[in-house]
Amino acid sequence: MKNLLLTTAIAFTLSAPAFAAGSHSGGHGETKTEAEHGHSEHAGNHAAMMIGMPGDAAKVDRTIDVTMRETDDGKMLFEPASIEITQGETIRFNVMNIGEIEHEFVIDTLEGNALHKVAMAKMAMEHDDPNSVRLDEGASGEVIWTFSNAGTFEFACLIPGHYESGMHGPIKVSQMMVQADVEYAKGTIKKIDAKGGKVTISHGPLLNLDMPAMTMVFRADEAMISNMSEGQDIEFVAEPVKGKLTVTQMK
Repeated sequence: MKNLLLTTAIAFTLSAPAFAAGSHSGGHGETKTEAEHGHSEHAGNHAAMMIGMPGDAAKVDRTIDVTMRETDDGKMLFEPASIEITQGETIRFNVMNIGEIEHEFVIDTLEGNALHKVAMAKMAMEHDDPNSVRLDEGASGEVIWTFSNAGTFEFACLIPGHYESGMHGPIKVSQMMVQADVEYAKGTIKKIDAKGGKVTISHGPLLNLDMPAMTMVFRADEAMISNMSEGQDIEFVAEPVKGKLTVTQMK
């Protein structure tokens, strides 16, 4: 299996023009190729801003494990095959290459990955950017990234032939919902029916429900009632829950 994959990799290398190995941060001679590479790098930086920015390791919200491997039938895979994130999250991608050849993990826009894939097919280069990690077989590494924009992006391996063998998947960043300011009403608890899950409150206007001041019976769960006592002055939020006015927040 390993010899077959290495033979495939060599064939891709021989079919491309012979250039000196380099990286995104490596130097080239003053040639047209360098100018084109510089343009590609600028486009990549712009794409990186579109998907977010390098994250702070001290502010990671969660870690996602990603493995890279090959299959016996010649496919190359990421697991998981897709990733879902909420806008604003800082993610640590814990990347492991459990395959038998070198792979990389690059996050970018679909357009950015497409441009870099074309560039890598023309030149032997290695990514050295905060949105990517390249790993030998058996190695592990990480990418820490803050996804500041919503949209559909992509993770991929851009080593020639690997993307075409299946090494890419979507990153779906859902829009962060902005919570509206909560309007608390003032009231005084008149009666508590813990067994029935009810509380009688003499309250001021309930602005979120467009209701005037009055004395009403509300539903409340066991945990909420355990923090109540008759005669207690409270600030609370009431909302319809299964057709019953219910105390959902209290302070």
